[in-house]
Amino acid sequence: MFTGIIEELGEVVSIEEIGDSSRIRLRGPVVRDGARHGDSIAVNGVCLTVVDTPEQLAAETGEFSADVMAETLHRSSLGELKPGSPVNLERAMALGARLGGHLVQGHVDATGRLLSREPGERDADGNLRWEVLRFSLPESISRYLVEKGSITVDGVSLTVVEAARDSFTVSLIPATLALTTLGAKALGESVNLEVDVLAKYVERLLESRTLPNLPNIPNPTNLPNIPNLPVSDSTGESK
Repeated sequence: MFTGIIEELGEVVSIEEIGDSSRIRLRGPVVRDGARHGDSIAVNGVCLTVVDTPEQLAAETGEFSADVMAETLHRSSLGELKPGSPVNLERAMALGARLGGHLVQGHVDATGRLLSREPGERDADGNLRWEVLRFSLPESISRYLVEKGSITVDGVSLTVVEAARDSFTVSLIPATLALTTLGAKALGESVNLEVDVLAKYVERLLESRTLPNLPNIPNPTNLPNIPNLPVSDSTGESK
């Protein structure tokens, strides 16, 4: 699990195509520090596994490698990466740590595209104080978004400002613009989207109340009378 609070703006070093999958090498000294073989690191919101051997990790390169299978390349925007591409990086959340964003699985539900950027007000020095971004939203997941709810965009935990049927908006502060890929995202570029998993659990629970072919549980008030049977205590005597 992750929190959607980006720890580092990393970079793609190389991409090796292996059949219909890929091995991607990334530079991220912050998330690489202390990483072990098998650890999880979110790359643009996609949970990937560190595949370097302990010997490779012993080298102080600030780099790590991860395998990306065909399903992930198909369902996310990782297939569009190339050497030099910036990426949002976050290590898996430690139990007991602060949950600064929201619960993020690193399982991409769909991809969207940046539709518009609307600059907000500026401070006395002319620096942008915030910016509103609008992303396209596949109808298959639009029902999970609500105003002031949470959504993950390229691994960044954000609050939904407006939730429409086919798009949504978020407001980004200067820190988010500067420290994540969203600050330089161009119109038309794709992003990974993950909705709040709690919404999907609630939907499933509600569906289970109306699913067909479930066994009928008799009403206790309609159960036949059951005669009282003698009960034995620990000595074997009936009461």
